[in-house]
Amino acid sequence: MIFDTHAHYNDEKFDCDRDELLSSMPSHGIGLIMNACSELSEVRDIIDMCEKYPFVYGAVGIHPEAVETAAEGYLDEIKKYASHPKIKAVGEIGLDYYWTTDTKPEQQRILCEQVELARELNMPVIIHDREAHGDCMRLLRQSKAHECGGVFHCYSGSAEMVREITEELGMYVAFGGSLTFKNAVKPREAAKAVPLDRLLIETDSPYLAPVPYRGKRNSSIYLPSVLEVLSETLSIPADELERITYENGKKLFGIDEVDNA
Repeated sequence: MIFDTHAHYNDEKFDCDRDELLSSMPSHGIGLIMNACSELSEVRDIIDMCEKYPFVYGAVGIHPEAVETAAEGYLDEIKKYASHPKIKAVGEIGLDYYWTTDTKPEQQRILCEQVELARELNMPVIIHDREAHGDCMRLLRQSKAHECGGVFHCYSGSAEMVREITEELGMYVAFGGSLTFKNAVKPREAAKAVPLDRLLIETDSPYLAPVPYRGKRNSSIYLPSVLEVLSETLSIPADELERITYENGKKLFGIDEVDNA
């Protein structure tokens, strides 16, 4: 079975067929899905999905592009939602300097606050890091992210940074559709540097569909294409990587067979 460790099935791009698509996941070999959050207004819909589908779990947090939604008391709200048994992480949180650098101070403050809350809750974090590698690593060290652990989703950094993430912070690294792109030399080199016990796969659905579906709406059913390229990159059979990444995801998010019954 496959664990899609990062998706956004509450996105409006799934409004036309969400239930039909999610209901079909077991028949496509998808065993577990982690649905990440971008802002707190999404959480009720995420929890509804988690309650409807036994294989869907959720995270709660504020994405760096949504820092303006972090109203006073937002940490208490995250804490309240995190008490739900199917909420397994704080995220996605992090830094994004690609679209704008105007909110750098707010992004950095809110990242640190959410990591500190994750430590208090003993929950892993899901990290979004785009064009902000240096600041992201500095702030994760500063906020003692190694105490809660987590994952760098849709990893775009270097192989050298992988070693810092996995060895110093004890965190996981996830790859998705971008690994399959024709010019994906850097992601493939980074994938080779990830210890097998820290490796994850994801979709970031509905974004970043892998080759040969690039340009289409992404979904978990396309993950075999990611596994195929990862298999070629690491010279490990795809079915073995499927097993490894499934077990790694369960360990990271604290999901056991009872939870997934």
